[in-house]
Amino acid sequence: MLELDHLAVSAADLAVGTARIEDLFGVRLAPGGKHPDMGTHNRLLSLGPGLYLEVIAIDAAAPPPDRPRWFDLDNFDGPPRLTTWIVRCDRLEAALADAPEGTGLPMQLQRGDFRWRMAVPELGQLPLGGLAPALIEWQGDAHPADRLPDAGVRLTRLVVSHPRIREVPHLDDPRVVLSEGPPSLRAAFSTPKGEVLL
Repeated sequence: MLELDHLAVSAADLAVGTARIEDLFGVRLAPGGKHPDMGTHNRLLSLGPGLYLEVIAIDAAAPPPDRPRWFDLDNFDGPPRLTTWIVRCDRLEAALADAPEGTGLPMQLQRGDFRWRMAVPELGQLPLGGLAPALIEWQGDAHPADRLPDAGVRLTRLVVSHPRIREVPHLDDPRVVLSEGPPSLRAAFSTPKGEVLL
């Protein structure tokens, strides 16, 4: 079974991306961490039970990885924006068998007591021009969403549009709409400042 796990806002600079989301949502983002295997770092925001948003960027102070970074961050430019949706699964290999070709190869990762496996595309970019979901399998009971302060922000709708959207496995989540059409990824949130669209 697939479930929406988190959303990623990519940024060329973590401080700039953090400031942008904090200004839009009217809340403070929580500290995240570093991903040494990918040369990235992030900040996090609770979206309620079992769901969060991360702002992620290349960590200029970290050695570059020996492979393309996830979320196609090596090719990212422009202002901070929503780029990726990540779904969790119980068995990564089984989920990969049903996912679009090129979703990635399993990679074991850990930060503190968080342990997870993630399918990382060999060239960095997810299928469907980056609009197919990334797949993650959490190991153990620790999950970032459970430790984040509740800032009163909730995802109300995520719309993923692509002419080949039928290649994406269906999620039984009323907030997620898969639509055939021009490529786009859009999300709506209820926040202390009202509705925010990304």
